[in-house]
Amino acid sequence: MLKHYFKILILIVGLFEILNAKAMVDCRVVTGGFITTCNPYGKKLHHIKEVAYDVDRKKLIIEKTLPKVEKKHHLKVISVAQMIEKYVKVERPVRFKGSDSKHLKIKIIHSPPKQKIDKQKSLKEKIHYADYTVVKGDSLSRIAQKLNLKVKQLTKLNGIKKSTTLRIGKKLKVPYTQKMVNALSSASYTVESGDTLLSIAKMFKLSAKDIVTFNHIKDATTIRPGKLLKLPLPYVLAKMEAKQRKEDNKGLGNNLDINAFGTHKLRVTATAYTSHGNQTDKTPFLAAWNNRLRPGMKIIAVSRDLLTRFGMRNGTKVRISGLRGYYRVRDKMNKRYRKRIDIYMGLDLRRALRWGRRSVVIYW
Repeated sequence: MLKHYFKILILIVGLFEILNAKAMVDCRVVTGGFITTCNPYGKKLHHIKEVAYDVDRKKLIIEKTLPKVEKKHHLKVISVAQMIEKYVKVERPVRFKGSDSKHLKIKIIHSPPKQKIDKQKSLKEKIHYADYTVVKGDSLSRIAQKLNLKVKQLTKLNGIKKSTTLRIGKKLKVPYTQKMVNALSSASYTVESGDTLLSIAKMFKLSAKDIVTFNHIKDATTIRPGKLLKLPLPYVLAKMEAKQRKEDNKGLGNNLDINAFGTHKLRVTATAYTSHGNQTDKTPFLAAWNNRLRPGMKIIAVSRDLLTRFGMRNGTKVRISGLRGYYRVRDKMNKRYRKRIDIYMGLDLRRALRWGRRSVVIYW
């Protein structure tokens, strides 16, 4: 009878120990199941008591608290079943529907490669073509200059050769709208609703200031729809300069303002200069006779023979053929030059280069 009770007691003690051991988990065997955390000490061993003996006392109980264990980040382990569910999709073909699993179809799920989008092709606009009618005096080079194109473009678009003779009334295909062709060929533009001087200048690659000056516009802030603007296109300006040069050569110019000014008239070579160190001396803004130069001033430098032989002096008022306004003599050139003037262009080096070297008539 005692044996029977003793066995029951041992069984109860064993169960009690098993229940207490659940809190003590060995981190080395945590592989799955319902246990998600690992505590190497267990709840029971967070507080311990240490029994020590002293000389005067039989025993001394010291309580200690174990430090908290730092959590370590572990890699997540994915089982094969989870991997299959995520990356593999099992499909059953229609013709094998209702059959066994031997005919299952496996499809690997993957993202399709990204297609490269050609932005340049999508941004390209459709090119509009229009017809240009050949007029008297036209040639391929003149038409190309008039429409701001190259002769090679015209010949390629129209399937003709460079030496082809153009007949009056012949139509040539050009890469513009008909509105643009009409404006470029006539060098004029009719203002439409919503147009501004800046938008018109940008359309024809001109300066708004040049359009205002060319059309003698007093109030540049408002332009009414229907107003006809003359365009100072390069071929128009070149034609005007050629006409003026021809009149100067004949000496019978129709410009009474220039011919009526002064009592002297002389043909000279005109160049341009700026206030840069490579074009002047160490004092680029200081001219002869201690005259101070500022960008925007209408002044010229003259050769020494114009001062000694032709009677010019500091401050002489001069008109130059092809240029508007009056210029003042405020500087003199090197002794080696004869019958020559140098027009001051401020700091605009590009304008000076465009001017280059020209033959003009001056009046003073």
